[in-house]
Amino acid sequence: MTTPAALRAFHEADDTPYRSGADRIRRQLAMIRPVVEHAVKPLTVLDLGCGDGYATARLAQLPGLAANRGHRVIGVDWSETALARARERGIGTVRAALDAGPLPFADGEADIVVMSEIVEHLVDPDAAVAEAYRVLRPGGHLFLSTPNLAAWFNRLMLLAGVQPAFSEVALSGVYGRPGDEVAGHLRLFTRRALVEFLTARGFRTIRVSGAAFEAVPAPGRPLDRLLTRVPSAAAILLAHARTPARFSRRTPAAAGGSPNAGRTHPGTPLGSRRTDAVPA
Repeated sequence: MTTPAALRAFHEADDTPYRSGADRIRRQLAMIRPVVEHAVKPLTVLDLGCGDGYATARLAQLPGLAANRGHRVIGVDWSETALARARERGIGTVRAALDAGPLPFADGEADIVVMSEIVEHLVDPDAAVAEAYRVLRPGGHLFLSTPNLAAWFNRLMLLAGVQPAFSEVALSGVYGRPGDEVAGHLRLFTRRALVEFLTARGFRTIRVSGAAFEAVPAPGRPLDRLLTRVPSAAAILLAHARTPARFSRRTPAAAGGSPNAGRTHPGTPLGSRRTDAVPA
């Protein structure tokens, strides 16, 4: 049986992949750019599951963020190996497990939460996304990306009796499909499932677009790029969701809410800026 300890050991390993493809990063930054460019006050941006900080550093370099030293961009991850690499890129970091208790941030502390290629790795995505909801201010922004179970090539692979891309049956190796890199994916979403999941977590104004997958063989890349225009068939799902302008901090228990949803981290006054990231 795969235990949480085994999963953490997997993600701590030096050879665990920490970042996703260039097209996903470029498209997600394009989604975030208008939000930060129109900010009228300093922003707090949390990158949950920041990995080695490559995409986080690209985010911090957006003109709307780089131009104002009052903005805070913080990378959060469980892997100390990944966080050390993020700090080398100049990113302030906080070590925390995303689905194992409350994050060390106050209710409503963040303006933007980014979750890139992380939700598919989590044992308890309900708790992680409920925490993202809690730490976001009313009207805050969630930018989440994840592989698409219903990607066009996965539909073809299933018809041929091949295990879909992005899916794995074990941490020990890849079985039933091409490739040899174990990514540790536990949860896979279609576009419909992702929208319904985020809606159940309390998010509104959910928009989903697509991105290409860099591992698609060369003959299939033109079609992969073309189908980014059809999110339900695209390789990667990119979601932009918002918390309601006025909302309750408690996620409905019927929707699988985290037992910690609605609670400020112990010792943290509501709205305080208690969290200090480890500096680079």
